[in-house]
Amino acid sequence: MGERIEQSPGSGKVEQIGEPRTEARLALEDLGDLRRTHYCGELRVEDAGKSVVLMGWVRRRRDLGELIFIDLADRTGIVQVVSSRDRGAQAFSAAELLRSEYVVAIEGTVTRRSPENVNPALPTGEIEVEAVRIHILNTAKTPPFYIQDNANADENLRLKYRYLDLRRYPMLRNLELRHRAVKAVRDYLSSLGFWEIETPMMTRSTPEGARDYVVPVRNAPGKFFALAQSPQLFKQLLMVAGVDKYFQINRCFRDEDLRADRQPEFTQIDIEMSFAGEEEVFSLVEGLLGYMWETVLGVTLPVPFPRTTYREAMARYGTDKPDIRFGMEIHDVTEAFRGTQFKVVADVLGRGGRVKALVAAGQAGMSRSQVDALVEKAKEYGAKGLITLAYLDGEVRSPARKFLSESELERVREMSGAVTGDLVLCVAGEDVPACEALGKMRLDLGRMLGMIPKESSAFLWVTEFPLLKVNEDTGEWEAAHHPFTSPVPEDLERFEELARTDRGAIRARSYDVVLNGVELASGSIRIHRRDVQEKVFRVLGLNEEEARKRFGFLLEAFEYGAPPHGGIAFGMDRLVMMMAGAETIREVIAFPKTSSGTCVMTDAPAPIDREKLEELGLEIKKPDAGRSGPSD
Repeated sequence: MGERIEQSPGSGKVEQIGEPRTEARLALEDLGDLRRTHYCGELRVEDAGKSVVLMGWVRRRRDLGELIFIDLADRTGIVQVVSSRDRGAQAFSAAELLRSEYVVAIEGTVTRRSPENVNPALPTGEIEVEAVRIHILNTAKTPPFYIQDNANADENLRLKYRYLDLRRYPMLRNLELRHRAVKAVRDYLSSLGFWEIETPMMTRSTPEGARDYVVPVRNAPGKFFALAQSPQLFKQLLMVAGVDKYFQINRCFRDEDLRADRQPEFTQIDIEMSFAGEEEVFSLVEGLLGYMWETVLGVTLPVPFPRTTYREAMARYGTDKPDIRFGMEIHDVTEAFRGTQFKVVADVLGRGGRVKALVAAGQAGMSRSQVDALVEKAKEYGAKGLITLAYLDGEVRSPARKFLSESELERVREMSGAVTGDLVLCVAGEDVPACEALGKMRLDLGRMLGMIPKESSAFLWVTEFPLLKVNEDTGEWEAAHHPFTSPVPEDLERFEELARTDRGAIRARSYDVVLNGVELASGSIRIHRRDVQEKVFRVLGLNEEEARKRFGFLLEAFEYGAPPHGGIAFGMDRLVMMMAGAETIREVIAFPKTSSGTCVMTDAPAPIDREKLEELGLEIKKPDAGRSGPSD
């Protein structure tokens, strides 16, 4: 049986939608000449008496018989709308039909609430809007989860219906914060004479530290573009071109294992400047971050930021991105065990190892089960074991107590700075692995003991990273940062010697900005001379022919007057995550991928039509037997 649809008073066409959930007939309207006058969350008591037109979503409806209350929402917030049977028949009839997430336009008058009805939890809580007319613009199915600030829905469900998830105010605030942060970057850098210049997203494959995403080319069968992992070479060429100061808010693509703060496609704040050394870059970055924190968060950052070298950071904190909001630094207590009879430690020292220690202040009274849990955690972090020394009043309690002399225990106490009541954790092993294990335990203990102030922002520069590192999979030397990073001048003078005898000792003019234990940005002073670049290529195993084939355009550019230059790149997603206090970068990206790199909303990646494959000259090869694809 058909349904008679009547034109609603107001304007616009009417659309049949079938039987509504009430006995009344439901008519949908277009906007016509109706226009919004205010956003919901902007209304205040000063607006009382104004006639307004609001548009948004019905977040909640409460029917009290003669009165119907509607929480109307848009991106600015929520305002309460009241419809009374005796003050607006059309509005009341329409209000009876409303359900959660219906899209409506409401004409009404702002009225002041009585003191006993004020809602202090809402910025609009002193007023409400008395509806005169309600226009239903669209209906909505029941959402798969409640659209509220604290959504308890599974993350995959939220990502599948991301357009609904983004209606929640924490998500909208994150998007707004991101917008303001990006604007602050553009405003600040532009004020200093930087030009925003776009560089190609499709380029040739170059070593950037991860696998490339590749794009087949229809009119060049067998050839591929690579999606740029970064604009590195192009921004260096812009310096050769005389641009002098460049920046870009650019997209980058890397095919690598994902985690909470990593996505296959991400956004960078990319900066490069000519005739600059480390100090100029540091000053620029501190000014930029200070401006962002002041403009977006209303927080003044203390500058300059403290600095530490890579080697010092590893020695003191066991990581190249230390969280310096709390102490508990690592101590080298190797000399306390020289000549020890404790065979386990003596064997480590005999192989050139070290003994590192961490002091958990006031924790000498930890239970045996708690100490055992620390031992297991140390093993999980790569240590062979953990020596625990509880310095009590008049005695030292330790499972290793019978193997250690009084003088050794006293020297450990002195060298670690422990006092009565402290628990000392010692790891014996190779220098770096021992520090790394204690560095992870330091963070665990800091969280467990409530030592980390959550509201503070502790920035740190880490400098002089190694130029080269050994690839754990291949055992070959590779660039620790990228192959275009300049060695420090002292090591450049001895480059050939160090390349033969101790490649790991070559220091780079590279630097990171760290915030609360999270790497925000990484950069370096670049190589700008062909002879130096060729030296670095050779130590990386690139012969002259291979270097010319892959980087000939860059090497040739260096022969036409390349200026000294350097720069830095921020992970924009990670930066906004820290500003928002979010747990993952997925919370500050509008449409992120899952942890396995898929989009559950669009079901991408997806197969491609056979006709398209044939057009590109491609054929799908079945994976090896037993090999499975990605899954959530």
